[in-house]
Amino acid sequence: MKMIYVTGDLHGYTEISKFNFKRFPQSRKLTKEDYVIVAGDFGLIWDNKNDELYWRKWLSNKKFTTLFIDGNHENFNLLDDYPVQTWSGGKVHKINESIIHLMRGQVYIINDIKLFTFGGASSHDKEFRKENINWWSREMPSNEEYEEGHLNLNKHDWKVDIVITHTCPSSTLGLIKQGDTESMHSDQLTDYFEEIKTKLEYSHWYFGHFHLDFKVSDKQTLLFNKIEEIF
Repeated sequence: MKMIYVTGDLHGYTEISKFNFKRFPQSRKLTKEDYVIVAGDFGLIWDNKNDELYWRKWLSNKKFTTLFIDGNHENFNLLDDYPVQTWSGGKVHKINESIIHLMRGQVYIINDIKLFTFGGASSHDKEFRKENINWWSREMPSNEEYEEGHLNLNKHDWKVDIVITHTCPSSTLGLIKQGDTESMHSDQLTDYFEEIKTKLEYSHWYFGHFHLDFKVSDKQTLLFNKIEEIF
């Protein structure tokens, strides 16, 4: 049976040590048929410079396959240059055979597990960044992406096993007592997730963005450094 794990932000190679054998010993027994999902701010599609290429190759050589959703700190110009393909029932950008971007509003079926993914978030520090240099307006979804999420959930009768997003529903923001409090404000995307949460039948919702490991409730978990097994 394929193993599926999920973790929080990678920030390029800043947090990549979470994938070494000492911090993730389970990876010694994994294969390319097993998956680790990064819940946004992947950051290894940023500038294509030598250090980034080195760590992207390092990650590709791990025993598992890395899946990721986008966060707010991604180079969307580079990411959107990859051709859109279909994989496990949903749209993806295949960076290579071992690194795959799970796109917004998609439902994937992996080992009979249904996963709904939706990346993106609003940056609280964007006034200190330069557009198309280290900040991209594509961090927030388009109306078409919001609609595609609804359409795909309709196809699955609003029933999935796992939800993976970068930020969280609006009502969850007030339940996070620590972490990056500056970015804990509701917006169009968190309101969209709130609407989905009230209608969707799901087992668990994982998200990142707030740089904290915190079990919000029996059905919601915020991840940063921890790598949690889903199934």
